[in-house]
Amino acid sequence: MSERKRIYLCLAHMSEAGLEQKYIKEAFDTNWVVPLGPNVNGFEKDLEEFVGQNKRVVALSAGTAAVHLGLLAAGVKAGDEVIVQSFTFCASTHPITYLGATPILVDSEPDTWNIDPELMEAAIKDRIAKTGKKPAAIVPVALYGMPYKADRIMEIANKYGIPVVEDAAEGMGSRYKGQVLGTFGKYGVLSFNGNKMITTSGGGALVTNNEEEWREIMMYATQYRESYPYYQHEKIGFNYRMSNICAGIGRGQMTVVNEHIAHHKHVQALYEELLAGVPGIAVHSQPKGHTDSTDNTDKVPVFDSNYWLCTITLDPSLRIKGQENAYKTIVQGAVGGAAGVIHVADSATTDCQPNDNVEALRVWMDQAGIEARPLWKPMHKQPCYKDAPAYLNGVSEAMFKIGMCLPAGPYVKDDDVRYIVDCIKNAIV
Repeated sequence: MSERKRIYLCLAHMSEAGLEQKYIKEAFDTNWVVPLGPNVNGFEKDLEEFVGQNKRVVALSAGTAAVHLGLLAAGVKAGDEVIVQSFTFCASTHPITYLGATPILVDSEPDTWNIDPELMEAAIKDRIAKTGKKPAAIVPVALYGMPYKADRIMEIANKYGIPVVEDAAEGMGSRYKGQVLGTFGKYGVLSFNGNKMITTSGGGALVTNNEEEWREIMMYATQYRESYPYYQHEKIGFNYRMSNICAGIGRGQMTVVNEHIAHHKHVQALYEELLAGVPGIAVHSQPKGHTDSTDNTDKVPVFDSNYWLCTITLDPSLRIKGQENAYKTIVQGAVGGAAGVIHVADSATTDCQPNDNVEALRVWMDQAGIEARPLWKPMHKQPCYKDAPAYLNGVSEAMFKIGMCLPAGPYVKDDDVRYIVDCIKNAIV
């Protein structure tokens, strides 16, 4: 029997027809290997058709760059405050600080794990009372692909006249009441990192409302160069545009994006079926309910998650094999899919970490050749944001302590899911 290959959370998956290589070859054959070119234009058009709503799209070097430019275009400047979901990856919050602004961290609601709209409004009112001015922007996040309550968020944002920059980096193709995430607010952010729904190796995009906004973003993304025969800059711009090579990958990936989304949903359903009734394990799933479609011809789900990653929670009373050894050893390198240079910690623990049974299950799965990882650590518990104002209800911290991400990508087959579930069952004491 051959050894089972390691199962990753979401491994990049190329189209069976190899169209990514076709577009890359065209770029080399025509010497369009520099930023911009036909693939960039084609990829942007494909994305515009995908998101709909007559939006324009700018392809960029990273999702983080898209958040940065979205905030900049929304008018965020030094000294401002920006409402942002605390339960998220740092790419949602760091660009706020790039602009010299302060993130105002808002906790989550228990059903979607996304920003709590009512707590968000309370935070807005409190910031106005404390500072005399309203926050400059709002950044909701589609955590693990789960749609946020876009209608309520937009209702509150419009009430106070605050622009919304949707961080749909994890939610490409997810819909709320039939509408694609990233198309509700003033700007929307997509990500094509190596582990996202589709990939361009690295990259992202900013969704804009109209031609005028699109042109302004284009200017900022290309050093804000004026129309002279020499380089003249009247504003500070950035080198954020996507390369023609990466965009070629993206054009090929757009031919399989719907297949990828369907696969993730299938894997989620299989986890729900196989883990049903397992004591102490709960699969997090989207709230149920339907509403009329935009043309009133059919019913559509209120929440339609792409299930970028599937997530479970462990009851604190659940005991896992090897749990007594959790956090006894300092991690020496990057865990799971993490990459890049890391700073080796001087302690095995922090003041906020997953429960011992969660860490024990992660280690058990790792030893079984399965990549699993904790949920995002809330930003209000990150040392770099210890001084940021936070409006909390305990949801994100509670979920972080009991939650875990499971593999869901296109390479995860039904047999892999069964193996993962068996490993979870075998880990339970």
